[in-house]
Amino acid sequence: MADNSHRYDSALNYLYGLQKHGIKLGLTNINALMNMLGRPERSFRSIHIAGTNGKGSTATAVSSVLIKSGFKVGLFMSPHLVSFTERIKINDRRISEPDVIEIADRLRQEVSATDLNPTFFEIVTAMAFHYFSRNNVDWAVVETGMGGRLDATNVLRPEVSVITNIGLDHCEFLGNNISDITFEKAGTIKSGVPLVTASRSEDVIKQLSGIARERNSEIHVYGRDFSGSITDMDDRHISIDYNGYGNYGNLTVPLSGEYQLYNMCTAMRVCEILMKKGLPISETSMRSGLQSISLEGRLEWVSQKPPVLIDCAHNPDAAKSLAVSLKRLFGDKKIILVAGIMADKDISGILHQLAPLAEAVILTKARCERAALPEKLNEIMSDISGAGTDPQPASVISSDTVSEAMDIAKTLCGEDHIILVTGSFYTTGEVKELLGSKGVLARLREYK
Repeated sequence: MADNSHRYDSALNYLYGLQKHGIKLGLTNINALMNMLGRPERSFRSIHIAGTNGKGSTATAVSSVLIKSGFKVGLFMSPHLVSFTERIKINDRRISEPDVIEIADRLRQEVSATDLNPTFFEIVTAMAFHYFSRNNVDWAVVETGMGGRLDATNVLRPEVSVITNIGLDHCEFLGNNISDITFEKAGTIKSGVPLVTASRSEDVIKQLSGIARERNSEIHVYGRDFSGSITDMDDRHISIDYNGYGNYGNLTVPLSGEYQLYNMCTAMRVCEILMKKGLPISETSMRSGLQSISLEGRLEWVSQKPPVLIDCAHNPDAAKSLAVSLKRLFGDKKIILVAGIMADKDISGILHQLAPLAEAVILTKARCERAALPEKLNEIMSDISGAGTDPQPASVISSDTVSEAMDIAKTLCGEDHIILVTGSFYTTGEVKELLGSKGVLARLREYK
């Protein structure tokens, strides 16, 4: 028993310690880890999903359809909201804490005998692929951590590659313009492997098409090769009509937000391509798969009294999409915005999209070293207020903790108000914890 306790502590301390190494892009470490584990990523078929926004929703939708089609499916996403175990799932069941510790301990011991210095995300990627392999999954749906070309997940040879969309994010690692970021994300395009994208930027599509052509990869573009429309939407679901190789009407998804149209249509196109490859995916399994999606943190109600809505929007494009949906869904409500944003994000771009919709803005800081201080957020908020013609919130309040920010929001919340929490996975995850969600290995909060 003492030995098991020691292994648990050693593995856990190892994972915690890796978070200090930060982010290092490259494939050398992950290839070495894959060799140590017997190349587990070659034991299953995969779908590889890159993009600035929408990766999690798209990945979850594809995974759900494959599960309903009778396959055993691994799903790897990041970051997590409350529990580290959210990141690694098989058939929608999270990896257990003992499995996390066991696999981490094995990797810790093997890495200690080498001169490797892997990052947190590299180790977690290796853990996921090993877990999928030893549990004999048929498919793995894998979301990149960042970028694509040098992302640890890019050791995969997928059946379909996806680039959901491309915007300015992680610029310090991927480049300061859309062209550079497109180049990095296009690194996931493999020779002869079809690519699906929901980008609506002509420049991005032109650049992706050129790279796909060089790699003999057929590109499928939203609005040209497949499309959709929202037929109904409320604060808990959307219904869409999809047009691709086939036409599917009234597909219901238990997620809200106009932006989910593009994610769901992208997932549908991936499934259609797999059907063309001979997979037994039917209209019934596609409908059932979309209806069965379970995904936290995307326009999610976490409380009714008071009404609290969370969304993980953490860059300007996501904030803009969120704002569009808020106007459509809650145009008759007053919004109390609780915003906690990471210091390395485009804070001004996020607040510029959302602050004009709010009656009050509460600026706060999640328990994370990367989080921007409320004073910094307030300074940027003041610049926005002083510069624009947008409607201005009646009050802007700073709060040192998410817990305090929520207490303030509740005092301001009347019958016609909604409390919206957004800005990062960290902030929204803390709110879920405050409202009763219990975390497993929650301190493993490193983004990638």
